[in-house]
Amino acid sequence: MPILHLILVAVIQGITEFLPVSSSGHLILLPNLTGMDDQGQVIDVAVHVGTLGAVVLYFWADVRRVILGLPKVARRQIDDQNAWLALCLIIATIPVILAGLIFKITGFDDMLRSVAVVGWMTLIFGIVLYWADQTGPTEKTAEGWGIKDAITMGLAQILALIPGTSRSGITITAARRLGYAREDAARLAMLMSIPTILASGVLLGAEVAFTMDGAAAKDASIAAVFAFIMALAALALMMRLLRSVSFTPYVIYRIVLGIVLLWVAYT
Repeated sequence: MPILHLILVAVIQGITEFLPVSSSGHLILLPNLTGMDDQGQVIDVAVHVGTLGAVVLYFWADVRRVILGLPKVARRQIDDQNAWLALCLIIATIPVILAGLIFKITGFDDMLRSVAVVGWMTLIFGIVLYWADQTGPTEKTAEGWGIKDAITMGLAQILALIPGTSRSGITITAARRLGYAREDAARLAMLMSIPTILASGVLLGAEVAFTMDGAAAKDASIAAVFAFIMALAALALMMRLLRSVSFTPYVIYRIVLGIVLLWVAYT
């Protein structure tokens, strides 16, 4: 694959994976709007690995707490904040993994990969994000995350299986409606991305593990590195901006992009 194509895919994935603008939607649009070949599952796995590394590094303090809490969850000994965080994260992840397997087995996910679907989801859930961000209270913090809220955010995350919805966008939307402050909503959404991206990467990786040759491995490595760098930069920028601004700039981007995509799809 041409190096420019690899870098373009990695940059798009890295920037959009954690911003509330839908990374899968942008990757679907790349071949549809530019005429480029689809990057294929090997590169999809690689950029997912890159973004996974970025979010783990950025939120390492929280990731470490989850790792420390997992053994206690396994022993059903939920007696500290680490175990509680790990339990809530597991509960929040179960719905999307089950729904993702159903989508994959039935082939429903392939049916949704169209410019029109991406356009509608980008527009609709951009407006929903604005509504939740403007009307949601800011009384809760990430430290107070509970099972009920984890279930609600986990169910909301299922909608991210529809291209254009945005996994981070829909989980942030749910968290804002539940009353979490903007930075805390984004923090919880990012933590929820770790097991979700990991599960997705394992599923895709299992399909390509025995078909990847030396050239493909080299391409995958390049894509992973660039995706890691861009994702880390995007994460740092978003978390810093949320201390002083709302999600409105992302909403405006989604609305404009959604309108353009619908125009392209129907004309």
